[in-house]
Amino acid sequence: MIFKDRVDAGRRLAKALISFRGEDVVVLALPRGGVVLGAEIAKALDAKLDLIVVRKIGHPCGPEYAIGAIAADGHTVENPREVRAIDQDWLAAARRSQQDEARRRQELYLGSSAPEPAKGKIAIIVDDGLATGLTMSLAVHEARHQNPSKVVIAVPVAPPETIAELRTLADEIVVLYVPENGFGAIGEFYSDFAQVSDTEVVNLMKPFLREATRV
Repeated sequence: MIFKDRVDAGRRLAKALISFRGEDVVVLALPRGGVVLGAEIAKALDAKLDLIVVRKIGHPCGPEYAIGAIAADGHTVENPREVRAIDQDWLAAARRSQQDEARRRQELYLGSSAPEPAKGKIAIIVDDGLATGLTMSLAVHEARHQNPSKVVIAVPVAPPETIAELRTLADEIVVLYVPENGFGAIGEFYSDFAQVSDTEVVNLMKPFLREATRV
């Protein structure tokens, strides 16, 4: 399965989630790419949209390979085997750098807007695809802190082993395509996988932001 672009993936995913329309739902998107899909899903479900800002910590020898993830608040999820095998000073610096970037993005994208409360609601966490699943694992943990009634992971594509691991964390997973014959990179499943800019995220979020101070 090949998606034209993130908008196409978001619209297809929204159709798969349409049973949630009319429920008390908040869509939580992972920036940057997941916000494009999240906006399409929130519109289709007539739901609120907010962000969970987490950053991948890539391996020093291959930055695209995630060995961990960190949120703006400093919470982390890491692959113990991988992090034990690398220089700990490098790892500490990488954690600081990625947390700083998560904080920068959160402030830029959300500013002083109030968070969309997820307590007692169905939280649908959206990204444009999964590889190792570490960033999504952390996003689920972050969402759980808000005490939603249910956590749903929604992605267009992910490898089977990642889906199997995440089933222990989420109440439900909606995935459109699970390739069985190898998985290289998420971009392989898109005709257009151009990087999403900060400006695009800011503009996508504007219609959904609530006035008040975000804490």
